[in-house]
Amino acid sequence: MTIKKKLTYIIKTNINKDKNTENSSELYLNIGKNCNQNMYLIHKVLKQQLKISRRGTANTKTRSEIRGGGKKPWKQKGTGRARAGSIRSPLWRGGGVIFGPKNKIYQSKINKKEKQIAIQTLIYNKFSNTLVIDKLLNNLSQPSTKHAIQELKNIGININRENNILLIIAKRNTKIYLSVRNLKNIELITPDHLNIISLLKAKKILITYDALNIIKNLYND
Repeated sequence: MTIKKKLTYIIKTNINKDKNTENSSELYLNIGKNCNQNMYLIHKVLKQQLKISRRGTANTKTRSEIRGGGKKPWKQKGTGRARAGSIRSPLWRGGGVIFGPKNKIYQSKINKKEKQIAIQTLIYNKFSNTLVIDKLLNNLSQPSTKHAIQELKNIGININRENNILLIIAKRNTKIYLSVRNLKNIELITPDHLNIISLLKAKKILITYDALNIIKNLYND
């Protein structure tokens, strides 16, 4: 059974210190009534995301893949030594590996509804640490980390004190990306790439107003 939760975001329409007007926007989320069930879904989606992010590039060679070893080292009988057919036997140094790891694609399926409820639950849980800005880093004529830091300070975000800031913008912006990519505690994503790991890691979430409207279209009930 699920219940609807209403979140009312206060939107800052001006990031200057002198003028700071506010507006509001409402977001309705369909949250499961059973808290333990919601935590189970978050854990399930987290495991699925971690699994599919594995690269699976570990690879070892079997005896047939190693170069050489085509000639029998010595004759079968009469030498007094153990019989051997190849210097690339797994028993030899430099030989093949038995049952070693091979290239693998990790796949895991999860229902869309389960993933949606998990993200909705995290959006609800992170509401108190979420700040919505009408226009953020929109006045960049060229990439500038210094300007980005100053604009974040104007809205009360000190990157030296804050840990793991999640910045959600409406669409990809090269200037914003180049401006914040050197800030190790800021992660920049768009609403269509909203995921469990980013939400769990974030101690503070900054959302632009346009991005909030997209989130409403994706997760509003």
